[in-house]
Amino acid sequence: MRLVVQRVKNAKVTVENDIIGNINDGFMVLLGVTHTDTKEVADYLVRKLCNLRVFKDENDKMNLSIKDIDGELLIVSQFTLYADCQKSGNRPSFINSAKPEYANELYEYFVQKCRQEVKKVETGKFGAHMQVDLTNDGPVTIILEK
Repeated sequence: MRLVVQRVKNAKVTVENDIIGNINDGFMVLLGVTHTDTKEVADYLVRKLCNLRVFKDENDKMNLSIKDIDGELLIVSQFTLYADCQKSGNRPSFINSAKPEYANELYEYFVQKCRQEVKKVETGKFGAHMQVDLTNDGPVTIILEK
């Protein structure tokens, strides 16, 4: 499982001109699933994400987690995070991305676990064509994977 985590002031995801997810201060998370991922991997990354200390404390140090600041999460599935561009051609291979049914199951599990940790969790729509808008704060962008 691979996460691209961006600390944001705000973020939203739109499908067919409808805003389906919208957050303020927190994390915008792009989540990719590979065929070897498990619920245990998802559990590990939920803990890592929700306890990641990258929000500023009273001394202006990155020392607080999303839980400490009552931050919000926007989680969007993105199978292209497992694109393989190593071959000589210019077209990426997605052979390392999990099959949609399995990826959706783990994506939904990940979201459910995050909802147990963070007060507001919004999502994109699995498999849909989405537009994501965000204001990266810092900028802070971190890749988490296991």
